[in-house]
Amino acid sequence: MGSDPQYANYPNLSLAQDIFTITNPASAEASRQTSLKKLHDAISEHKMAPLYRYLAHPTDGILNTAGEGSTRKSSTSGPRKVPGAPSTLKRRPSVSVEFSWDEELYMRLKSDNEAELETFQKEEEDASEQAGDTEIQAAKGKRADFWARVGDKDKAIAAYNAVFEKTGVLGTKIDIVLAIIRMGLFFGDRLLVKNQVDRAKTLVDTGGDWDRRNRLKAYQGLHLLTIRAYNLAAPLLLDSLSTFTSYELCSYSSLVVYSVLAGSVSLKRVDFKSKVVDAPEIRAILGDGEEKLSALSGAAASGPGAGDEEMQEASSATPVPHSTAVNLTALGTGQAAAQEAEAPIDFTPLAGLVRSLYVGNYQAFFLALAAVEDKFLSQDRYLYEHRGWFVREMRLRGYQQLLQSYRVVGLQSMASDFGISVDFLDRDLAKFIAADRIPCTIDRVNGIIETNRPDDKNKQYAEVVKHGDSLITKLQKYGQAVRLRGSERG
Repeated sequence: MGSDPQYANYPNLSLAQDIFTITNPASAEASRQTSLKKLHDAISEHKMAPLYRYLAHPTDGILNTAGEGSTRKSSTSGPRKVPGAPSTLKRRPSVSVEFSWDEELYMRLKSDNEAELETFQKEEEDASEQAGDTEIQAAKGKRADFWARVGDKDKAIAAYNAVFEKTGVLGTKIDIVLAIIRMGLFFGDRLLVKNQVDRAKTLVDTGGDWDRRNRLKAYQGLHLLTIRAYNLAAPLLLDSLSTFTSYELCSYSSLVVYSVLAGSVSLKRVDFKSKVVDAPEIRAILGDGEEKLSALSGAAASGPGAGDEEMQEASSATPVPHSTAVNLTALGTGQAAAQEAEAPIDFTPLAGLVRSLYVGNYQAFFLALAAVEDKFLSQDRYLYEHRGWFVREMRLRGYQQLLQSYRVVGLQSMASDFGISVDFLDRDLAKFIAADRIPCTIDRVNGIIETNRPDDKNKQYAEVVKHGDSLITKLQKYGQAVRLRGSERG
């Protein structure tokens, strides 16, 4: 199992979500005010002077329009621009944010930070004189955690790297890299996250224990989600459901949402059924009462077809509000307490999306998709940027699933199945047809859609001819170059 994870307390990624909620025009006013209060309380409690300056400074604070932040006293020192805002905050917010600058508060927080740093410095000096390398590293680790806690990205990363260079324990090195990844996620620095994920993979491959291998899987899956690689993120996130312990990264409820959305948009139908529809961890959360009971008792794990005859259509199933997801692997451990602080989440739209897509109730599928966009995609900092792409890809998936069963489909009939107008269906399908995403043609005069089933053998033959022509061209150019050089030698 390995040693307990270190450097897992900071940064607090839930604060990055609060910052996003404050600036998100799709957030409810009540949610915005709640997040604003949480952010104020966290800055005061944890003495987060660098983050406060980064957010609220009247000149360069990302939550203030330039030159319009309210201030009690104007700052005399030049602003220090901290690079790498959360991905949705690299531009100034489009909504009005009441996050005023208080010079007295900032100076008080800064003074507290300086006093704490002096304590760390004294502790390091004492350790150097009276103790060994272990105590010195522990003191330096506290300094690194301090910078991560107060929200200074550059100094935190530099401090973590300094500890990394002097550390010989592989598990501790992996924990340090994971902490740097979280700093990158907090500030939306995707390049940093990518490089550190690769760094962590290299360390884990050299002999990382099972727990850290499993934690890295969740980190990697979340990173892939932020760069819209849903097809690569889906297997990692789904595999993490049964053994999730990375509560410093996200809540279990959020992991369920990310896993289901990534699997729904990227997995083939057979894999979608086995890994999402019939997955015990997901049925225990998204299913109805009987499905939850069968999942918890192990009946759902007996095979990909188990309980398939009991699958209900979304139109006939009664939606039941769901509370916070429960990670069964965390029960009886100290990590179970981390779930108690999670806010309840209604998974009904997500359950409706999965169920209606699988059973082919397309009108309910479109309604559930709209609800998922409103309740999840528009409210999460990792999903918000990709919400338009996700909705478009899910519409495409619904169209493909229906059309693959027919040679000819009536426009009016298909539009009725999806609960949309014929004009909207015509315009939407035309975009996918033009991009070669759906093999069909629209005959608007006769009001039909004719599918063109792809011939794999002809496709392979065309690809061989195409690549063959390219190869012959390259060989001819190479032959001409060789003959030319030969003539020059003569």
